[in-house]
Amino acid sequence: MKSASPPNGHMPQHPVPEREFTMRFTSTPRGARLARRLVSHRLDDWGHPYTSPINEALTLITAELTANAVRHGHVPGRDFHVQLTLVEDTFRIEVTDTRTEKQPPITPPAPDSLSESGRGLLLVAALADDWGVSPRRTAPGKTVWAELPVRPKGHPLTHRVAPEPTELDLLLATASPLGDDLGSRPEDATHEGRRP
Repeated sequence: MKSASPPNGHMPQHPVPEREFTMRFTSTPRGARLARRLVSHRLDDWGHPYTSPINEALTLITAELTANAVRHGHVPGRDFHVQLTLVEDTFRIEVTDTRTEKQPPITPPAPDSLSESGRGLLLVAALADDWGVSPRRTAPGKTVWAELPVRPKGHPLTHRVAPEPTELDLLLATASPLGDDLGSRPEDATHEGRRP
């Protein structure tokens, strides 16, 4: 049996995140909304304002991944976990749930035009530079992740190649996970936590 260490005898080093946000949330629609809002708020704190393309893209990706964790990864009494990191000018969002047997497809299927759901992973694939699924490291479950560079090589983020406008319009028009208003942000709330 071969050793897991590389030929030079040194184990590979994982880069230390420059920024990191980690939190557990209840596996409910409210938990998914809170995760999305806190990721957006954290990005704003890190210098990526709410209306910036990187904040909007990562907030939407987070909304889709957390909605899927609640809908398809829910195990009664178990929470889901969100981790947002910035390593070497690349943001990585990870959403971990405790359900192993329900894996998202590697290639999102084309949705039925009459269906009200099934577009979330298409949206993630369109917005992220890379995404995937990996087994949970320490317990049963899975982690769905997506990566997005702060600035893509060669051109600013606002000039990314996107799907045909009609496809993206359809995706965005139906991308309201769990019936939440994607346009709401923490600063929209009053000091009592209620919206006007």
